[in-house]
Amino acid sequence: QVQLVESGGGLVQAGGSLRLSCAASGRTFSSYYMGWFRQAPGKEREFVGATNWSGTSTFYADSVKGRFTISRDNAKNTVYLQMNSLKPEDTAVYYCAAGRIATTQSSYDYWGQGTQVTVSS
Repeated sequence: QVQLVESGGGLVQAGGSLRLSCAASGRTFSSYYMGWFRQAPGKEREFVGATNWSGTSTFYADSVKGRFTISRDNAKNTVYLQMNSLKPEDTAVYYCAAGRIATTQSSYDYWGQGTQVTVSS
C-alpha cells in the first residue's frame, strides 16, 4: 500500500521557519517527482515545489523561491520542505505528492493527507 505521510506543520509567527517531512512507502518512487502543494482556505490547491529523487532537478513556485527549499533523504525515503521567512499568506494545508511531471498537478498519482501550516502576523 502506497503511503505518503506528512508531518511538521504547526503555528509559527511571521518571519519564522518550519520544516515539513514526507515519508514515502509502499513502492519505489525513483522515477517520480516528489512535490509539495498547498491549499489555503477558499483557494485552489497550488504547486509549491518539486524535486526528482536524485536532486538534479528541482522546481519552485515564484511565490516561495528563495524562501523554501526541498531536500530528500533517499535512505529514509523522505522528502523535506524547509520553509523560512514565513508570511501569513503561506498559511495553508500542505500536501506531499508523487507525480510524473514536476509542475503538473494532474500528473501526481499519490497524495498525502496534508499538514496544516499557520503563520500568524
